[in-house]
Amino acid sequence: MIRKIEIERFSLTSSKPFDQVVAAVNAGVGHPDMAEFFRSTREARSFAELKSAVEKGLSKTGLMLFMQLDQGAVLQKEAGQETPRIIRLLIGNPLIMKEMAKHVPDAGSYAPVTVLVDERLDGVHLSYDRMSSFLKPYGDTEALKVAKDLDAKVEALLASAAA
Repeated sequence: MIRKIEIERFSLTSSKPFDQVVAAVNAGVGHPDMAEFFRSTREARSFAELKSAVEKGLSKTGLMLFMQLDQGAVLQKEAGQETPRIIRLLIGNPLIMKEMAKHVPDAGSYAPVTVLVDERLDGVHLSYDRMSSFLKPYGDTEALKVAKDLDAKVEALLASAAA
């Protein structure tokens, strides 16, 4: 089966320097030691232990960084320059993903979410594909409610980093 999904892309442009924007996004998310995080969640013997292990890695925003990819580095090698700078951050919260996936299992395909920070002539762009747009075609109101809350968290993080 093929399912057509229309994606809503949230984007902001900041006049702040690239490194400052990336640092602000990073400051707004938790940075658990991922080896320890995966070990402790895998070894959890109950949901309470799992929840505790996840919560240790979250920031005040309720999000954590899973991975940061320097996609600009590939382009820079070809161009022989220090630009363009592009960073892709995979951020999320396994507890939020669980709440979506118990209603719409396909939600697991979209979490953690991608935040893209890229430098252009008109400023630093921060972009995010809304989770609610991924889940809307499935028609589950409970999953959509959780997705909209996640969207609000991510968009507030990006707005703060851009300001």
